[in-house]
Amino acid sequence: MKDNVIIKFSNATIAYQQRMALEDISLEIYQGEFVGIIGPNGSGKTTLLKSVLGLVRPGRGSVQIFDCACHKLRCHHKAKIGYIPQKEQIDPNFPVTVMETVMMGRYSSIGLLKRPARKDRELAFNALREVEMEGYMNAPLGHLSGGQQQRIMIARALAQQPEVLLMDEPTTGIDTPTQHSVIKLISDLHKNLNLTVLLVTHDINMISPYVDRLALLKSKLYAIGTPADVLREKTLCEIYGKQVIVTSKDGGTYVIVGDYHYV
Repeated sequence: MKDNVIIKFSNATIAYQQRMALEDISLEIYQGEFVGIIGPNGSGKTTLLKSVLGLVRPGRGSVQIFDCACHKLRCHHKAKIGYIPQKEQIDPNFPVTVMETVMMGRYSSIGLLKRPARKDRELAFNALREVEMEGYMNAPLGHLSGGQQQRIMIARALAQQPEVLLMDEPTTGIDTPTQHSVIKLISDLHKNLNLTVLLVTHDINMISPYVDRLALLKSKLYAIGTPADVLREKTLCEIYGKQVIVTSKDGGTYVIVGDYHYV
């Protein structure tokens, strides 16, 4: 991990849909870092990602990305940020192929009204190869499984050649073995492509072995640090308002809430 800060929140307070979503957030993300963003529903996790994208701006304080304010991001800045939103149901009859979907990731660079060049097609194919889906390039997107579709969404983001990858609940709606394979893929891409990754999730136990740090949100930033530092029983009980059990096994930290292994 390098020492330079690529994303910086300085006492940022951000309203979203007429309510206070984030309050007085100070947080630095370093280039090449993998950070998991955790917290209960409605805690501002998605708003944090939207602020990095420049879609919302702080009412107080500031958010800096690539040394410029979030609301001043230019097209060439935004092209460096790959975004994978929460998974939505894809109509199996929607007439779009895998390659056409991944090529959408190039539009921020080539423009909506321009035809993709050979270089753009090569970058799209390379992105498919990174997620091990190059054999499906001509398949209809809607015919793929949920896990395969998520890999295609990752490939679409990679086609931008981003420096920063933002992911909002990437394992939602897919079975547990596939969730593990998707998280392992993200971890491998983080290392192999030197990506800075911010990943919003509820699946704490699944991501904690892979991330450099966890940020615990509930409108305010309650904790930031290694999983062992953040996943403390007293802190989690205060945030989630539930009986939380934190235990250790094989050198890792695991969180249990009621009958569930995640919060």
